[in-house]
Amino acid sequence: MVTLGLNPVDWLVIAVYFGFILGLGYYLKKFTRNQEDFFIAGRKNSSWVAGLAFLSANLGALELLGMTGNTFKYGMYVAHFYWIGAIPAMVFLGLYMMPFYYSSRIHSVPGYLRLRFDEKTRVLNAIAFAVMTLLVSGINLYAMALVLHTFLGWNWDVSMLISAGTVAAYVTLSGLLSAIFTEIIQFFLIWFGLFLVSALGIIEFGGVREVMARIPPSFATLWSTSGDPAQNGMVITWAGIVLGLGFVLSFGYWTTDFLVVQRAFSARDLRAARMTPIIASFFKMAVPFLVIMSGLVALALASDPKSGFALLRDGNQVNYDSALPLLIQRYYPPGLIGLGVTALLAGFMAGQAGNVSAFNTVWTYDIYRALINPKASDDLLLWMGRVTTIVGIVLSVGTAYWAKSFPSIMDYMQAIFSWVNAPLFATMLLGMFVVWITPNGAFWGLLAGMGSSFFLFLAVKFAWIAPAAITLSPVASDMAANFWRAWWAWVICFLVTIGVSLFTRRKPREELVGLVKGLTAETATVAVPFIKKPEFYGIISIVVLILLNIYYW
Repeated sequence: MVTLGLNPVDWLVIAVYFGFILGLGYYLKKFTRNQEDFFIAGRKNSSWVAGLAFLSANLGALELLGMTGNTFKYGMYVAHFYWIGAIPAMVFLGLYMMPFYYSSRIHSVPGYLRLRFDEKTRVLNAIAFAVMTLLVSGINLYAMALVLHTFLGWNWDVSMLISAGTVAAYVTLSGLLSAIFTEIIQFFLIWFGLFLVSALGIIEFGGVREVMARIPPSFATLWSTSGDPAQNGMVITWAGIVLGLGFVLSFGYWTTDFLVVQRAFSARDLRAARMTPIIASFFKMAVPFLVIMSGLVALALASDPKSGFALLRDGNQVNYDSALPLLIQRYYPPGLIGLGVTALLAGFMAGQAGNVSAFNTVWTYDIYRALINPKASDDLLLWMGRVTTIVGIVLSVGTAYWAKSFPSIMDYMQAIFSWVNAPLFATMLLGMFVVWITPNGAFWGLLAGMGSSFFLFLAVKFAWIAPAAITLSPVASDMAANFWRAWWAWVICFLVTIGVSLFTRRKPREELVGLVKGLTAETATVAVPFIKKPEFYGIISIVVLILLNIYYW
């Protein structure tokens, strides 16, 4: 058992944080008067508030423990998740997809599918998303409990219950409103609490170049070794990165995952909603300097036998997710450790709150009201949302134990996204930009895409087929298989949707006004200078992205 040796000041910092979060949830409860306030925060937030919450909802266990651990496992290639694997999709969401989402006044992404296609497509996606959200939610609970149990010495089950109970309390009180406000607080706390990890590591080695010199050369580049999978840490080609991650997984997550899109729904007007993911994109590009560098420092330390640094093990299995907490143990003095642990817990709670608030919305509107009680009153929907929050937390405890069985939560996350988000992106893309795509085409295409992705996952996991059959290369890592599986799921969904649509009945064009490109009024265009439009900031974001990729080539 490894403990961080907290002193009374550390415990005070952690206690103050938990008390403040619960108090904020209780205070915001008085502003949550109806289901509109509970599920989409009353559509009152500015683009900056929504933008920080948009990114903070993504700064959960995946970003902190998962990305740091995967940098230790795969090297600099993990930066692709932040740059090509996020920025183009975030800008695309803001410029092209948000007008469809926001103008239709929907509460959820499945709600758009109902309007564009039909009820069965909506319910299929809602059920798949609800299951996915519970699986992802378990990751954040597992990560919170990992810190409390492994590094504070608490009993595992007690750690899990404390983590679950805290999130359940403040989200149940005021729904998305409290989730967004706590996410903003957690955003700054994460940066202040964890920035010193990479900074102190760089200082110990004497500079960034010294850190890079102590890791394997194949782990120190971003694109230059992507022509041969055997030459890079992730064992993948540039095609897998571009098609699987940069296109399918990235766009599938950032443009269709209700967890993050819900934050943009809370914006006060269309321009603020469009600016939400674009503002978040600039902060997203900076996150690798927090977590990727920490992972490289951990790798450099582990490569030096004299450092005494080694990741934890569960039997014969290396726990890559232990890299960041162990760095906190190494670098933070007593008193500052409490801030580091609190920052970790804040990240996990932000991700968990995002998952729970998305789950309760989709269940209430797209499953309960759609299938069980179509005539539910406003008060009943608000009550159902609060009850669903508790149920979601309880179910997440079960999925947390499953997440614990994976060596890396990042591999687990990408497998889940390839099952649901990858094929859904094909459905959404065709639905928004092709008028003649039919409801039956969307339903059967989505079902085929999700089914094929899950089958390929099982086929590789149980060695029914070799990974090379998916990745089109003689060698492959688990992550490479995830990328390529997402690509094939997207292709299958795309082709089946088109094929079925050619032979089934289309919806009348008048029912698609506001839902399809070409039938939607250009309401986003307002009489303001170009430098104040979302397009201007989207261009800047893409230019910065290109420069970063060239510099770290």
